[in-house]
Amino acid sequence: MVRDERRPRVLLLTGGPLDGAEGRAVRLASDLLDVLPDVDFVWFSRLPGRRQPPPERGRPVHVLSGDGGPHVSTRVQSVLAGAVFARRVALVHAFLTIGRGFPVFSWLRPLLLGGRPVVHTVAGVADPRHLAHARPLGVTVALTESMARRLRAADFGDVRVVPPMIGPDEWPYLPRPQGLPTVLFTGHHDPDGGAETAIDAAAEAHREGARFRLVLAVRARPGQDATGLAEALRERAGAAGLTDFEVRGHVGDMHALLASVQVLLFPPAALDNADVPLTVLQALASGRPAILSDLPQFADFGHAVLRAPAGDARRTGQQLAWLLDQPRSWDMLAERGRVLVEDHFGPERFAARYAALYQELLS
Repeated sequence: MVRDERRPRVLLLTGGPLDGAEGRAVRLASDLLDVLPDVDFVWFSRLPGRRQPPPERGRPVHVLSGDGGPHVSTRVQSVLAGAVFARRVALVHAFLTIGRGFPVFSWLRPLLLGGRPVVHTVAGVADPRHLAHARPLGVTVALTESMARRLRAADFGDVRVVPPMIGPDEWPYLPRPQGLPTVLFTGHHDPDGGAETAIDAAAEAHREGARFRLVLAVRARPGQDATGLAEALRERAGAAGLTDFEVRGHVGDMHALLASVQVLLFPPAALDNADVPLTVLQALASGRPAILSDLPQFADFGHAVLRAPAGDARRTGQQLAWLLDQPRSWDMLAERGRVLVEDHFGPERFAARYAALYQELLS
């Protein structure tokens, strides 16, 4: 990858350990470590104990973390450790969300990371207002064209697009489950997150004659009242006339959940970080047809999914009723979704694009 015969050493700069609590940034960094065997990676590992099996490659650097999450104390340790190891590697690859602390970090980048080339894969944008006060760390990588346009408009300069990776072996194509269909919504307790629209759409489909079970796997943000928000969704579902539904929180085994569902219903009015949620790609890889909001982030999905106007519960519910009543259309969409993921989100394209970027910066 570089002109000499040595493997380049690259620091994976993440806000939490790779073997800690899973999030988008940690997942992206772990995937890259797996698909580039010719790179000697340095990565952060949780001490004490581990929530996830540790990567078997590269060099771990221990950070103290009680539960493996990217808390403030863990992020501070990551920054300090990154400042030390940035001087010992050929390139720094940061997988960071642009959140409240990112603008300060970006301005201190020369002091903390020195003169090494930096790649910054933007795992998300917590609040678009942070972009106005931030500077690019180096070459910026967005996961979607939608996010790339937002970053370029914020003067982030050289912005590339590398979609996330969905491994076909990790997310195999699953047969359609038998019996009463289960419809899944998964997301966050956000005002425009789509949980309420999913309930209203399910009620519309029920009035159209569709019979199914609705599962809402809704995660809380830090500081939110998860119990109260979940109870509000249950009350809304009951008031809408639904009787067979379940509201869950964090899902520990998404593979098992997707194996039990027939349709993914994801109708947010907006996506807070302007990127496609990984759960949508995981569902499509598993052969689960998706009904999505007609947002710019999903425009490239073409005919592999069904789309309804954002916030239009009536139209979304009609599409759900139609899909559950059309087994041939279900099979066609399931196959198209799998092909879409294989063609655009496969590990080969993911590895090739990052390998080319590394070669460009290290040559």
